[in-house]
Amino acid sequence: MNREDMTLLGFEIVAYAGDARSKLLEALKAAEVGDFQKAEDLFEEANICIVEAHRAQTELLTKEASGEAVEYSVTMMHGQDHLMTTLLLKDLMHHLIELYKRGVK
Repeated sequence: MNREDMTLLGFEIVAYAGDARSKLLEALKAAEVGDFQKAEDLFEEANICIVEAHRAQTELLTKEASGEAVEYSVTMMHGQDHLMTTLLLKDLMHHLIELYKRGVK
C-alpha cells in the first residue's frame, strides 16, 4: 500500500469518525431536552459511521498482516486518533443518555 493510498484511507477514517462524533454530540443534546427517540436514532447513525471507519481500519490491518508493506502516514495516524477518541466518546454518550432517560441531571 503506497503513501497516497494510506493518506486516502486516513482521510476516510477521519471523515467517518468525525461524522460519528457530531452525531453523538447531537444525540446528547436531544437527550438533554427529552427527545430520546431522536437521541437513539442519532446514536445508531453514529454507530454506522463507526462501523465504516472500522472497515477502513481493518482493510489496512489485513494488508499489513498479510505481509504487504504499508507506508507511514501522519494522516492515517490522525485518523486512528479520531477513531479512538470517538469510540471513547460513544461510551460516554451512551452512559450520559441513559442518565437523562432516568431523569438524572
